[in-house]
Amino acid sequence: MATTNRIFISFAIEDKSYRDLLVGQARNAKIPFEFVDMSVKEPWDEKWKTNCRTRIKGCDGVIVLVSKNTSKAEGALWEIRCAKEEGVPIRGVYCTTDSRPAITPEGLRMLNWTWDNIANFISSL
Repeated sequence: MATTNRIFISFAIEDKSYRDLLVGQARNAKIPFEFVDMSVKEPWDEKWKTNCRTRIKGCDGVIVLVSKNTSKAEGALWEIRCAKEEGVPIRGVYCTTDSRPAITPEGLRMLNWTWDNIANFISSL
């Protein structure tokens, strides 16, 4: 029986549609993992950060959806730092081929968005 992995998805709020697409792909593929959503719906506060850190620590891995919006997404950048601090495996996935940033978040290993790349990362956890 396959183990269910918990995967935290980090993204700029402007890229919410890509997060929805990733979650939909996972449902269609019937993959044995679940996603954790900590999207900020209200102004940031320390309680959100504490809750988010707890969720990240409870996940097996983090996928960061990266686009030109990522460098301005304070929440996503904080989540990346948090995952690194907590030692949770993390991979960046480009949202599209035409919306790639000139510079990716520091130290983030990047993958092209293919289901094989995403599944291989999750399987490696």
